[in-house]
Amino acid sequence: MPELPEVEVSRQGISPFMQGHTLHKVVARQRQLRWWIPDEVVDLQNQSILSVTRRAKYLLIELPKGDIILHLGMSGHLKVLPANTPVQKHDHIDFLLSGDKVLRLNDTRRFGAVLWQARGQLHPLLAALGPEPLSDNFNPNHLSQAFAKRRTAVKQVLMDNHVVVGVGNIYANEALFKAGILPTKPANQVSSEQINSLVAEVKLILAAAIKQGGTTLKDFSAVDGKPGYFAQQLLVYGRAGQACVNCQSILSDIKIGQRRTVFCSVCQI
Repeated sequence: MPELPEVEVSRQGISPFMQGHTLHKVVARQRQLRWWIPDEVVDLQNQSILSVTRRAKYLLIELPKGDIILHLGMSGHLKVLPANTPVQKHDHIDFLLSGDKVLRLNDTRRFGAVLWQARGQLHPLLAALGPEPLSDNFNPNHLSQAFAKRRTAVKQVLMDNHVVVGVGNIYANEALFKAGILPTKPANQVSSEQINSLVAEVKLILAAAIKQGGTTLKDFSAVDGKPGYFAQQLLVYGRAGQACVNCQSILSDIKIGQRRTVFCSVCQI
């Protein structure tokens, strides 16, 4: 599944072709994605695009009457193409733009979503989200309060979108390694020093991933068709059974909350 850096890279990629342009028409060849695409989206015509923003892993295309909400799901990706580009398999929805361009959503598994949020309203999927990890609201004090009464494994709490949004499996593995925190450690036993380090590492790792174009995933490529490059710098994720880059111990591999978790039992405590 594309994680926050991949979604942010997508936002950066499509924004120049959308913001300040006009959405002329929406063509939905398949309306049944994770949820049914609502009429409010399909019926849109000749709407000015005010901005393209991101909240967690959701992209929001801001129009005068409301926002189109896009989620890439497990395998979705967006590309801006010439309007006459032939349709390929799994090209489910087109947003026809001024300048003879089209924003096209391709989603093999159809776990993505195209939803609607009327102006002045907040979609239920966005209502209970925690702070953005790169914002000032994600800070040691916030994380300390979130951890204080949680006996759950710290990795699961870090991936809870009510605590902080967008820290998916790849980057949770990496941040916990860099902060020296055992992923199975109960959240309420994480020290203040470790919390300070974890907040800093989450911000550094996500910012670096965004800068480098997102992580290379088999189902993801950036809007320009180029894959991300951050996978070359992953220290633990995908390296189970290999030597730790710090101490040369063999990295362990377990499942926490059904998600693969790789860590160093020596460096992480």
